[in-house]
Amino acid sequence: MTLMSPAAAADQAPAGAPTAGSGSPVLRALLRNKPAVPALAVLALLLAAALFAPFLAPHDPNAQNLLLRLRPPAWQSGGSTAHPLGTDQLGRDILSRVIYGARVSLLVGAGAALLAGVIGTAVGLASGYFGGWADRVLMRLADIQLAFPALLLALAIVGFLGSGLWYVILVLGFTGWVSYARVVRSEVMSLRSRDFVTEARAIGVTDVTIMRRHLLPNVLAPLATIGTLHVAAAIVAEASLSYLGLGVPKETVTWGSMLADGQLYLGTSWWVAVFPGIALMLTSLAVNITGDALRDVADPKAYRR
Repeated sequence: MTLMSPAAAADQAPAGAPTAGSGSPVLRALLRNKPAVPALAVLALLLAAALFAPFLAPHDPNAQNLLLRLRPPAWQSGGSTAHPLGTDQLGRDILSRVIYGARVSLLVGAGAALLAGVIGTAVGLASGYFGGWADRVLMRLADIQLAFPALLLALAIVGFLGSGLWYVILVLGFTGWVSYARVVRSEVMSLRSRDFVTEARAIGVTDVTIMRRHLLPNVLAPLATIGTLHVAAAIVAEASLSYLGLGVPKETVTWGSMLADGQLYLGTSWWVAVFPGIALMLTSLAVNITGDALRDVADPKAYRR
């Protein structure tokens, strides 16, 4: 067997899907996926709304005016262009609240997915690379995690710790790592016996370096796909917790709390609940479609087509 340097061994790593460094091919591949184009447009609009909410929202989302309570959307009789989507039971502007709600939803979704990805990747790398007792212990922990319904576990933890934006992110992150760990473990187990790993071991490269420089880059494509889908799941979970009153504080605008407020007025003032519901549905749909498109790009055979 011919020995080579760690850098040369890294060059022998299997070529997979386009990586982050090849951004243009990935973007072109996504744009060739027709359902992904409107999904990316929706995500871009949501990101712009979250970043520039103070400039885009026509009113303070928490400003109350009981004289204007339950005003219908502008196109209905009694509506006003000053409140294009109407007002809620406290006279707050629905459009402004939907725009500000995007901030919390995207922050929770991205934060929870990032935290779960870091934990799951570390567990999956260790489990798949070392095998043996480490694999058995870590996978049994994953099985225990899966034995509890994720939302019920999140409800229990949030109920114990208390409500708060960062608590919600931590809870959703710690309850969502298993899918990352299982996928990374499977990929690492198929890679650890490859020549580039064997040669790196032979020249004295440490296990941590092998996992960081030789294995981790080859699992980034499936991680990106899982992470995208987990963002949508976290957004829905946050809305569910807020709907039940266990999410972020009431003074923070979220789509889930808006749905909870509007459920009593569905028969008379449908817009209070429908518009945040539409925003939640479109966001989840756009994220899921983008995740499916990323999965197609991550498949080398699909990408070459």
